[in-house]
Amino acid sequence: MTGEGRSHGSITVINAMPCGIGATIGVGLSTSARFSEHGDARVVRINNDVSEDTNMARICVRRAYERAGIEEPEGWSLETDSQIPVSRGLKSSSCACNAILRAVFSHLDFSMDPVDLIRLGVECAREAKVTVTGSFDDACGCGLGGLVMTDNRRDEIIDRADIGDYDVVIHVPAFKIRKTGLPLDRLHEVAPLIQRAIDITMSDPFAAMTMNGRIISEASGVDNSVAERALDMGALGAGMSGSGPAVAIVVAEGDGKRFAEDMGMTSEETILTVTRCGE
Repeated sequence: MTGEGRSHGSITVINAMPCGIGATIGVGLSTSARFSEHGDARVVRINNDVSEDTNMARICVRRAYERAGIEEPEGWSLETDSQIPVSRGLKSSSCACNAILRAVFSHLDFSMDPVDLIRLGVECAREAKVTVTGSFDDACGCGLGGLVMTDNRRDEIIDRADIGDYDVVIHVPAFKIRKTGLPLDRLHEVAPLIQRAIDITMSDPFAAMTMNGRIISEASGVDNSVAERALDMGALGAGMSGSGPAVAIVVAEGDGKRFAEDMGMTSEETILTVTRCGE
């Protein structure tokens, strides 16, 4: 039997690194995983980025078998496909963990509470060292959808809301930013500024996203001009997602394609998607 799992992506409202509090909005981009037992080798294929390290995926498989109380077999195959580019701040790792765990549990016919599954994925990401905070906010945005605020120090959900339907234009530069290269000291120094954005997140998430993007991009030394130009052209909110370099731009429903064209963004650097509420 082949187990299948899917998770969706999310974009940043509040970066959790300065304060330990994070917030995300679910979007329509997705990652799918297929898992089966066979042969005598453990094979991982990441179809959208075959050069990407497979350690996190292998950890997810091992931890899924451990949680189910079943011995991991010597031979299995895992294949993933994703619409989310890696190491751009678009929650590719959190989304992959959710999808892989769901695929393995589907194969094993094992059920878990959705939030407990998300917490297990966070543990896998921490073990793989692909996250600084644990990224519980990212994983919840991916797994639950809507606007989600979390305490990443305790892996607890603080608040959730359905924000409605919007188009999301994502500007994706060609270069990657790895977690090992982040200026953590500078990010911790801006905690008082990020707290102001946290305070308005549930009442005005797009303003919080914009404020967060300006603060984090300046602290990280990453150019924020794409977000500023989008705001000048009428975007509801815009800012760097995660640790970047991708920039998420929120516009009215149905306006995404036109907005990207008006911005002069090329198809190679642009992803068009929508907000997503619920899995």
